[in-house]
Amino acid sequence: MEKSAVENFNKLLKWSNFAQFLSETETQMEYLTKECYDQLVAELDELIKVELPKVKDAISEARDKGDLSENFEYHAAKREQAKLLSRIRYKQRVLEFARVMDTSNLDSETVGLFRTVEITNLGNNTKMKFTIVNPHEADLKAGKISIKSPIADALVGKKEGDSVEAHVPAGVLKLRIDKIYI
Repeated sequence: MEKSAVENFNKLLKWSNFAQFLSETETQMEYLTKECYDQLVAELDELIKVELPKVKDAISEARDKGDLSENFEYHAAKREQAKLLSRIRYKQRVLEFARVMDTSNLDSETVGLFRTVEITNLGNNTKMKFTIVNPHEADLKAGKISIKSPIADALVGKKEGDSVEAHVPAGVLKLRIDKIYI
């Protein structure tokens, strides 16, 4: 009788770890547009096919120069290789958990990922327009802000006409949502 209780406990433990695995995997999901996904794939391809062979050649050349313990070029090339491999692993991990979103199925009732928002800063009556995107796509000059930014955080889930306070490093911004669209 005691043996079956231990077996049941082990099964339960496996399932709880599985649930933990699923929740951790879900938090690592990266929702991207098709353009961003393609750009990340191209960057990864460039790193692997162009940059990595250059670094390997630099290591090989430096190794041919003799004593490795005092060879600055060798150590610099190895550091560069480590940085490059880290960037490659990072991009591979992002792509592993990437999900390409079909923006045609999104609604424009509330502010969320991949929606464009026209807002008014109530402090100085300035109008702004942003598209809320994944951190990998954020580009303030292009009007794209990260969903993890303080302004996007304050806006997400709100509707047209709502006023929000965004806590930014410079203080608190009082914003009104004028329009939401995809």
